[in-house]
Amino acid sequence: MQINKPIVDKLIMFEEQKNYSFHVPGHKHGLLSTLPWKESLTYDVTELTGLDDLHSPETIIAQAQQLLTQDNNTISSYFLVNGSTVGNLTMLYATCNAGDTIIVQRNCHKSIFNAISLIGLKPIYITPEWDEVTNTATSINITLLKEAHEAFSITAIVLTTPNYYGVLANELREVITYCHTNNIIVLIDEAHGAHFGATAAFPKSALAYGADIVVQSAHKTLPAMTMGAFLHINSERINQKKVELYLGMLQSSSPSYPIMASLDDARHFKANYTDEDFLYFTKIKSKFIASLTAIKGILVITTDDPLKLLVRYEGVTGFELQTELEKQKIYAELADIYQVLLLLPMLKNAMTFQFEEIIVGVQLASEKLAHYLKSTPPTTNYHKAITQPKFSPIEMEEKPACYVNIYEGIGKVAAETLVPYPPGIPICLAGEVITKEMTKEIIMLLEIGAYFQGNHRLNEKLICVMKEA
Repeated sequence: MQINKPIVDKLIMFEEQKNYSFHVPGHKHGLLSTLPWKESLTYDVTELTGLDDLHSPETIIAQAQQLLTQDNNTISSYFLVNGSTVGNLTMLYATCNAGDTIIVQRNCHKSIFNAISLIGLKPIYITPEWDEVTNTATSINITLLKEAHEAFSITAIVLTTPNYYGVLANELREVITYCHTNNIIVLIDEAHGAHFGATAAFPKSALAYGADIVVQSAHKTLPAMTMGAFLHINSERINQKKVELYLGMLQSSSPSYPIMASLDDARHFKANYTDEDFLYFTKIKSKFIASLTAIKGILVITTDDPLKLLVRYEGVTGFELQTELEKQKIYAELADIYQVLLLLPMLKNAMTFQFEEIIVGVQLASEKLAHYLKSTPPTTNYHKAITQPKFSPIEMEEKPACYVNIYEGIGKVAAETLVPYPPGIPICLAGEVITKEMTKEIIMLLEIGAYFQGNHRLNEKLICVMKEA
């Protein structure tokens, strides 16, 4: 149980003083703003006397971060105002040097790929296992990890757990133990697990298994504002000063006080979440699932994370289901070939949510879907279990490239990374040789309306490849 919210309390006190602003930001406590929510801008302040400094915390920010550290039982924990992205960049900058070889779970977030390029790392990609229940890529197999370690000199491993859908890594404790035995630093992108460990009923965080650094997106599941995240140092293997150095380099020099206050609030929310709260949440969730499954054609699948629900409609894709749900003002977290993903609110005792209205909307959506042409979703193809790009990201920067017909790209080296988003799992990465299986999967996803992020010309059936000498 934690009582204080140092940043929140100080901002409220500062706002109540009705101070005069001759400082940034330029909206002057919202006075110059024409936004409908201009009143809230009175809390959007800067590093003024008494409000501390994220990059050199001594008072309220230091106190809030210490409470976060205590709640997670870590060596040191930090507030991030630039999302888990800055946490992922920082943990690699702080632990690896240019030219180091690292193992990367292929279904990692794009920020990991960006870090690899920026630092000049040599990645070894391990394809995660496929979960037949959720139809999602999950975690790596420890046998493949051992094979990769025997073949290469590895500095660090980057793992993603849970995945976007709330599925946990199967052998996480064993993987971490093996890595530490072999002097491999374990870096965990736990973006979707900031709420883990709130009570014993939730899954354990990777922190509990000894991961060296864990990054969490507080804004994804806790009541924090978008871009609010946490970074946790969890072992003496990590140079704390280097982490703080890179956080200072990579984070904004004008950190958002509303975001920091929301992180203080989110930390407090989790620290005070009780077994009684979880029991209440579970009862509400069970009633919601029962109402959903009573609708003809609807199938609901639960995962390891109590906050995640997968919803399917028999014979249609998740993209089609998403379209009809949005016509009813119901916005899911994402859709894929098979399903939509619902992220439930982490309700505390007596809190309410509009589940009754949502059920009415799902019923109306299902009535529309009943008239859709039914089909069987295609299976997803996966590549070799362990892959090493022909060229590293740094090497690719100097290579000339050109566009060719997507079918002509087979056997050539990809000069672009193609990522259907969400959930952001790359089909091919720059520097990899394009295979027939990759091409088939790209075409299939385009045909069903999947969105590929970035500057590409896939809509013209063109793919960027390295020019041959």
